[in-house]
Amino acid sequence: MKIAKAITSLTESFEKLPGIGPKSAQRLTYYLLRVPQAQLDEFSNNLTRLKKDTVLCSVCKNIAESDPCAICGDKSRDHSVCLVVENPLDVLAFERSGRYKGLYHVLHGAINPLENIGPDEIFIEDLFKRVNKLEEIIIATNPTMEGEATAMYLKKQLLTLNSELLITRLGMGIPTGADLEYADDVTLTQALEGRRSLN
Repeated sequence: MKIAKAITSLTESFEKLPGIGPKSAQRLTYYLLRVPQAQLDEFSNNLTRLKKDTVLCSVCKNIAESDPCAICGDKSRDHSVCLVVENPLDVLAFERSGRYKGLYHVLHGAINPLENIGPDEIFIEDLFKRVNKLEEIIIATNPTMEGEATAMYLKKQLLTLNSELLITRLGMGIPTGADLEYADDVTLTQALEGRRSLN
């Protein structure tokens, strides 16, 4: 049976998304065939605006509507503390908890030699430029092999740049091998409160 080209093309596009297999891609495509055209147009418009209406904050590298982002520009936040995370979803998780009131730095990945991802492929140098304005850096990379390797690299480099800097690591309320974006508010709060010094 020959399937319409538009259906095949959209299904293939969905399959390129993380966590979407062939069956899920087909279900999404056929679901969109049933929705009203106005809803489909709105979906298409939102998808088109996704890249056009967002920027990378020049300070923290988080995804935002303006540069600098609302967090970096907020004078009421503690500008002496910076929480280093692997991806923007981690920022959302900590903001949802409502307990952390400092700044962030988003690496957009972790050091992973097996995937040829070194320090130059993620936003580590941009963090080093901020070191002299900070008193504490909380390393909140995921408790995976890659996250731990990134934390150890950061610790070594940061202490070389500023030996007075307090470097802490999240307490292990976060299970090893888990991603921060899936952690609940209580777990994130406990991890923040139980952070330990890496100096």
